[in-house]
Amino acid sequence: MTSAKLLVVDDDPAIRTLIHRYLSQQNYQVESAENGKTALELFDKISPDLVVLDVNLPDTTGFQLCKEMQSNTDVFVLMLTSLADEASKLQGFEEGADDYITKPFGLVELGARVRAILKRQRLVSNPEPENLSLGDLSINPLGREVTVNGELIPLTALEFDLLYCLARKPGRAWKRSELIQEVWDCEYVGDERVVDVHIGQIRKKLENDNDNLPKIKTVRGVGYKLDALLSNN
Repeated sequence: MTSAKLLVVDDDPAIRTLIHRYLSQQNYQVESAENGKTALELFDKISPDLVVLDVNLPDTTGFQLCKEMQSNTDVFVLMLTSLADEASKLQGFEEGADDYITKPFGLVELGARVRAILKRQRLVSNPEPENLSLGDLSINPLGREVTVNGELIPLTALEFDLLYCLARKPGRAWKRSELIQEVWDCEYVGDERVVDVHIGQIRKKLENDNDNLPKIKTVRGVGYKLDALLSNN
């Protein structure tokens, strides 16, 4: 099996080298960049499966770079930063980040986060995943496309995985911890409120007056479910 390709982007040479060496020892194919310009050049060249991305870069921000990288791809992004405030974390998730780790961090924890994200890639790549159709909402897992009445809805990789998880069992109420285990993998050790952020983003993108479009509903004291009333099952 071909090892995953990773791109490490950090302007601190010591941190960049440390991460590069550690992940290479975990049998990943690793490239690294010190700024946004080099990162985008390597990104186009190697098409990485996952990017470990620092927020503070000399020529751009990790938030902007994350948005650019995910504009035409389903690449996974693990944000890496010294910013610990809640607003910065929310901004990272809103730009499409799949996970967030704050400096200082342990390499073992970093490795666990990377494995968890890449495991999701294997799960959604299982042979012959089922196409889903709920009212006017259609989900194609092989093409990783979501459409409403034939119009493509741009979702990040994580948003797609969350929506597909909910749509596979419409009407089921999912706890946040269950969604994290299903989508992020049980190794995830971050804040469960990350689920709320991504659900909010999906809702914004699916906002529509169409009565034949299923809605993600909040189940008080539990988590979330996709409206089952329009299921074809």
